[in-house]
Amino acid sequence: MTDVTDVAESKMAGTMTRTRDQDACPGALTVHQAADGALVRIRLPGGMITAAQLTALAETAEQFGSPAMELTSRGNIQIRAVTDTGAAATALADAGLLPSATHERARNIVASPLSGRSGGIIDVRPMVRDLDRAIQADPALAGLPGRFWFSLDDGRGDVSGIDADAGVHARDDGSCALLLAGRDTGVRLDTGDAVTTLIEMARRFVATRGKAWRVTELDDHAALLDGFTPSAPAGATWPPTVTPPVGWIEQRDSRVALGAAVPLGVLQARVAHFLAAIEAPLVITPWRSVLVCDVGEGVADASLRVLAPLGLVFDENSPWLRVSACTGSPGCAKSAADVRADAAESVDAPTQTHRHFVGCERACGSPATGEVLIATEDGYRLRIAPP
Repeated sequence: MTDVTDVAESKMAGTMTRTRDQDACPGALTVHQAADGALVRIRLPGGMITAAQLTALAETAEQFGSPAMELTSRGNIQIRAVTDTGAAATALADAGLLPSATHERARNIVASPLSGRSGGIIDVRPMVRDLDRAIQADPALAGLPGRFWFSLDDGRGDVSGIDADAGVHARDDGSCALLLAGRDTGVRLDTGDAVTTLIEMARRFVATRGKAWRVTELDDHAALLDGFTPSAPAGATWPPTVTPPVGWIEQRDSRVALGAAVPLGVLQARVAHFLAAIEAPLVITPWRSVLVCDVGEGVADASLRVLAPLGLVFDENSPWLRVSACTGSPGCAKSAADVRADAAESVDAPTQTHRHFVGCERACGSPATGEVLIATEDGYRLRIAPP
């Protein structure tokens, strides 16, 4: 890990200059200077993380930043108010969370969180690992913007509705549909060709993107498909999934996965230590929740008794599943209010409509459906236009 650490220390020495061409999406090495200090974002392909790695993240947050870690809508984790960015990068590298200094912001892969354990047509976990390795092995893909992301849906339709730039969706006939910007292109792939095709889409994007960060910003993203022949109608989309899998989930191997929603996506380091103590594989979902996987019933029962009092949500009817918020004040200088505090108060007046509280017009983190409430000097107003 020495080479990664050296790069980390040199890049963390100061704030990197950003332009539209470079893209301002933060990573573990290219930090974002927020109102409360440096923010680092750790990519977790497929949301997968080991107990030891979660422990390392919690310790990094406690030692060098805010213990209130943030789960993102891409299944990643952020640490805010980092005071020693070089030391934080070294700790992340030592934990295996920073395998490539050049490609760390390009490792944006979201996948069906329960794949291979419960439901779905295929197990996409091997594809996550293969795609991650292929991204890191391709020098050209170091030029992928930090906002470009891939989706691997095992056929249940949970992540195909998130409008990733390039993705595949498993089908009942054994093929995969190729997606661009969340839409079925009509191109059908053998499962074994999925990773190489996604890498090719990413290469073509890098070569033609100009100043675009996302496929939807291209003048003609259909040009990415030159040489591919559709064999089915194009244009199909999937409805967005807005609530996480929570509670006691039976796995097909008779073991259990525990789905824990994290209120407002804020995972305290102390709670992370308890999650890691179960010593089970973990998945951070795109809905700001955590899956504790592959545990026996006895361990699952004991874990529920410990984790629920810590504030994690295991009830699928909880009002916490229908409220979210951006960072807000004091972490964001652009915010007009402490939107997290206001969102937390709104739980006492639950509705069936998801409500997302934001501190300014940028409406960061807005879900695909529901109400977006924008803070103003006179309270909140409902955003009419879609996010």
